[in-house]
Amino acid sequence: MAKLLSCVLGPRLYKIYRERDTDRAASSVPETPTAVPAPSSSSWDTYYQPRALEKHADSVLALASVFWSISYYSSPFAFFYLYRKGYLSLSKVVPFSHYAGTLLLLLAGVACLRGIGRWTNPQYRQFITILEATHRNQSAENKRQLANYNFDFRSWPVDFHWEEPSSRKGSRGGHSRRGVALLRPEPLHRGTADTFLNRVKKLPCQITSYLVAHTLGRRMLYPGSVYLLQKALMPVLLQGQARLVEEYNGRRAKLLACDGNEIDTMFVDRRGTAEPQGQKLVICCEGNAGFYEVGCVSTPLEAGYSVLGWNHPGFAGSTGVPFPQNEANAMDVVVQFAIHRLGFQPQDIVIYAWSIGGFTATWAAMSYPDISAVILDASFDDLVPLALKVMPDSWRVLVTRTVRQHLNLNNSEQLCRFQGPVLLIRRTKDEIITTTVPEDIMSNRGNDLLLKLLQFRYPRVMVEEGLRAVRQWLEASTQLEEASVYSRWEVEEDWCLSVLRSYQAEHGPDFPWSVGEDMSADGRRQLALFLARKHLHNFEATHCTPLPAQHFQMPWHL
Repeated sequence: MAKLLSCVLGPRLYKIYRERDTDRAASSVPETPTAVPAPSSSSWDTYYQPRALEKHADSVLALASVFWSISYYSSPFAFFYLYRKGYLSLSKVVPFSHYAGTLLLLLAGVACLRGIGRWTNPQYRQFITILEATHRNQSAENKRQLANYNFDFRSWPVDFHWEEPSSRKGSRGGHSRRGVALLRPEPLHRGTADTFLNRVKKLPCQITSYLVAHTLGRRMLYPGSVYLLQKALMPVLLQGQARLVEEYNGRRAKLLACDGNEIDTMFVDRRGTAEPQGQKLVICCEGNAGFYEVGCVSTPLEAGYSVLGWNHPGFAGSTGVPFPQNEANAMDVVVQFAIHRLGFQPQDIVIYAWSIGGFTATWAAMSYPDISAVILDASFDDLVPLALKVMPDSWRVLVTRTVRQHLNLNNSEQLCRFQGPVLLIRRTKDEIITTTVPEDIMSNRGNDLLLKLLQFRYPRVMVEEGLRAVRQWLEASTQLEEASVYSRWEVEEDWCLSVLRSYQAEHGPDFPWSVGEDMSADGRRQLALFLARKHLHNFEATHCTPLPAQHFQMPWHL
C-alpha cells in the first residue's frame, strides 16, 4: 500500500537514459559519479512508455493543467466580465463552488488511477524505489542510479545548498537569505526631500509600476518563464537534455539559492580529455527564452570546454520568477557550486552570456573579480532604451520608472566594475537589441556597451577624436569596411601594444588608466581603434543564430 501511495504522489517519469560509455564516465568529478548499471528495461534508449491507464490519466491531468494556466492568465478579464454580468453574487458563486469541488474530486480520482497504472509498471516501481532511497540517503551510488532517469525536476533532491561554502575557509560571504548585493539606481529626483507627503504623492505611480512589472513586464521580458511556452517546448527540451546526458555525459544537479529558489543545472566535464581547453569551465547564461537544453551551451561544448549550464528562475526545472534579484541569487549559487563542488578555481572560470544573460554574467564578473574572462554575445548596455522601443511613447515615464525600480538590467554599470578581459560579440543583423531597424547597425546597443567600457577603462584615449574614430569603425558591418576604416587611420598595432605594455609595467593593471594623457590626437585615434577591435568582434548574423564554435574565442589581454 505504501508503494501504491508513492506511485500516486510520485513525479512524472519522462525517459530512462541509454547506457553511457564507462570510459567517459571515469573522467567525472568524485561528487558527480557517472558510471551506472543499466536497468533491465527493453526500452533503455527510448522515452519511458507508460501503461495505458497511466498514459490516459496523464493526458487528462495535462489538459487540466493547460486549462488552469489559460484561466490564470485570463482571470482579470473573466472577473471583469462576470462582474458586469452580475455573476459574482452569492447566489451564483455557491453553485459554482460546488461544480469546482466536484471537478477537483474527479481530478483526484484520475490521479489515483494514474498511480495504479504506475504501480503496475515495473519500470516506474524501480524508479520510485531509487528516488525514495536517494531522498533518504544521498549516497554516491543512489545518486548515480537516479541520474539514469529524467523526471519532474521538482522531486529531484537538492545537490548543493547556498550555505555550504560558508563553513569553508576563505569562502566569499556577505549575503543573507534576503539576497546578494545589487547596484541600485539613483533616485529620479536627486536632492528632493523624501517627506511623508512626497511618499504619498509617489504611491500611485509606485503601485502602477509594481503591477506592470509583475504582470505584463516580467512576461514580456522573460517569455521563457510562461508555462504555456514551456509546455509547447517540452519535447524539444527533453531531446536536448537527453543529448547532453547521453552524448556529452552531462550531470544534472539541483542548487538551492539563498532566496529558496531551486536552480536546474547541467555540467559537462572535459578535464579528463586530451584537449587543453577542457581545463577551463565556461558558465553559460541563456537569453530570455533560452534553456540550457537547447541554448548557447552548444557553442563552448563544440569548442572543447567544460561547460556548466543553468536555467533562469521559473524556466523549466528552476523555480521562482526571473526578477533581477532572483537572477543574481541564482548566478551566485551557480558560481559557488562551480568553485566549491566542481573544484574549479576562479581563474579557470569563463562567463559566457547570450542576449539578456549579460545581466547575470556582468553581475558575476563584478562580484567575483578573479574569474578568468567574460564573453558577451548579442548583449546590451541598459534595458531602458530597448523597453522604450517596444512600448508606446506616451508610456515613457511609466516604462522608465518600472524598469529602474523592478527590472533594472544595468549591464554596462556592472561590467565596468570588472578588471579582467572582456570580449563583446556584435550581430551585424541583430533585430532585437537595435532601437530602430536591423539594418541600422549604429542603433545596436552593443555599441553603447563597448563605448561605455572603453570610456571607463581608457578615459584619456576615448576623448573626442578617439570616440569619433571608434564610431566610424562601428558603422562598418562587414570585414572589408572594418579593414578600410582601420587602414585609413594607419593603425600601428606594434606601437599600440608597446604603449599599453609600458603603461601597465609602470602603473599596474587596475583600471581606469590615464594612458593617452600626453598623446597626440593621431596617437589617441590609433589606440582607440586598436582597443575597440580587440574588445569587439562582429558576427554577420541575426540575434538568434547559434554562434559557431570557431567564433568562440577567449578575450584579448596584455
